[in-house]
This record gives sequence, structure tokens and C-alpha cells, in this order.
Amino acid sequence: MDFSSIVSAPPSGRTTAVLIDHERYAQTVILQGRAIPWTDPIAYSQFMGQAQGLLRPDTTLLDLGAFYDHAFASNRSLAASLAARSRTGYALRTLLGDAKTATAAFDLATVIAQTARTPLVVQIPSPMLWLARTHVASGAGVITALGAEDAENAAMYVADWLRRFSTLRLSLLLLDERWLGPEQLPGVDGAVYTPVLNITEHYRWTLGRRTSAGVTIVGSNITGAPVPREYWLGEDAITPQGDFLFADIPANAVPETVLEQLARLA
Repeated sequence: MDFSSIVSAPPSGRTTAVLIDHERYAQTVILQGRAIPWTDPIAYSQFMGQAQGLLRPDTTLLDLGAFYDHAFASNRSLAASLAARSRTGYALRTLLGDAKTATAAFDLATVIAQTARTPLVVQIPSPMLWLARTHVASGAGVITALGAEDAENAAMYVADWLRRFSTLRLSLLLLDERWLGPEQLPGVDGAVYTPVLNITEHYRWTLGRRTSAGVTIVGSNITGAPVPREYWLGEDAITPQGDFLFADIPANAVPETVLEQLARLA
């Protein structure tokens, strides 16, 4: 389903579409703190289905950035390969070029696409964010040395990696630009992400950019307003306003309160 159609006619029947990043919350509530089964597509699909059935978002959000975080943390040889050279961008190119990990990501996305009851949204780090994460993880240096040219090269690596997913029907590819490190992530103009935009246009995917201020849709005036963290804790009953809403439910939210607050978004 085209993303604009989701916004104009939310599959849930809500007046305003609600997209939910429920990974941490669902891990606490559904898995009772156990590890997310990233390496078992069927088990992950069941986990995802339970979370979706409980929260009824208007899309199914698959965070492949989190999948790659797990792959990096659990595979010592992969982590070591990223640090083989200190050249800027080498770590990201090596990570995305690892065939075994890329195949596992595709297999996971394929199963979720086949089993999801709502349109699929895939979230990945923005090229600059992914570059910064791998740059730091590989010990290549400080991120303040990164610039627009580095981000453009990273965008080409990401675009090449995205070609593996050409057969999937995505409503939205979401670039996560939130950086939580101690240093400030260098800002770049959206034009440096043109290689990624070209891929999404070719495959007819909508492209979005996620920041702490919400979600913007590239090439459109549609914007998604973030649902404040306090809202899910019952501390703020004010319903946010936007073309659509984007929620990241905290892991420590009380299930009964979450359902009550969800009902306010009907």
C-alpha cells in the first residue's frame, strides 16, 4: 500500500494513522526480557505478530538497523573484520557487504513481508548515522572528522545494499537519524542521500527521515508527529497532532496504561 494511502485511510480505522516502534516494549511485555529472536525468522514473525495484535499499529515496522546491531554484537569475526582497516567508510562497507548477514536480513524481511497483516515499513540507520556507528565501533576515529563526502559515499554503500530487497513491497523506507553518542553527529544536507532516494524511487518505496522531532516524508509535505514518552506513562494526556503519529513505547510502560493511551488515539 502506498504510504500516502495509509495516512489518508489508516488500516486500523483510526482517524489518524499511528506507526509504532515497539521493539523494547514488546521485548519486556511479550518476551519477558528474553532476547529477541533475530536469527529465527519464524520465531521473530510470531513475536512481531503478538506485538502487532496487541497494539494494532497501522504499519508493521521492521528495524533492520537493530538486526545489524545484534549481528555485530554476536559475531566476533564480523566485528573484527570491520576493524581490519582504519580508512573512513571501510567498516560500513564491510558490514553491508557481508553476504551471510545480508542474506539473513533479507530472509527475515521476506518472512515479515509475507506474514504481516499491515503495510511494511523498514527502518535502517541513515547513511551518516550508520557510518558514524561503524566508524566508532571499529575504532577508526572520532565522528567529528566525518563530512558530506563521507556521507555521500556511505549513501552509495547503503543504496547498493538495498538492491537486495528489490522484491519486497515496502510502503516506507525510514532512515533513522537519531544519534545518542557523546559527540554531535555532523549535519549533512539531504542531497547527499540521493543514491538512496534513487533506489526508493526506482522500487516505488516512499522515503522518510526520522529524528527526535518526528518523521518527514521526502518529496512531500506529510509529517509524522512523535508521541511523547510521557504520554505512554500516563503523565501527559494531551494527544499529539500530525498528519500521522509515530510512537516509540518505552520498555517500562505499564501495559494497561499503554492500552488506555492507545485508545485516546482512535
